[in-house]
Amino acid sequence: MRERPPDPTPAIATVEIGDGAISIDATIVGRGLGLEPRQLLRLMRDGAITSVCEQGVDDDSGRYRLTFFHEGRRLRLIVDSSGGVLQHSAIDFGDRPLPESLRRYGG
Repeated sequence: MRERPPDPTPAIATVEIGDGAISIDATIVGRGLGLEPRQLLRLMRDGAITSVCEQGVDDDSGRYRLTFFHEGRRLRLIVDSSGGVLQHSAIDFGDRPLPESLRRYGG
């Protein structure tokens, strides 16, 4: 397992949150999953990339956790209510499948 440190100059500026929807640039997710934006969009359409959005409660109210999965990789972003990225992390298990424990909500 390799946990990649955050990119020192990430392209992550903001995530758009509004009208019950969250939008994020394909470049941001692609970079985190090691994919080109075109690949990412095709894989999402094919269902090969899945995602989970969790809205914070209590102490985390106003925050969202966005998690993207592809093969042995997981990208996680924590964003505030204005769409500013507070934290990001990526885990890459290479050719091995992502352990089920990392696919659970909140895991």
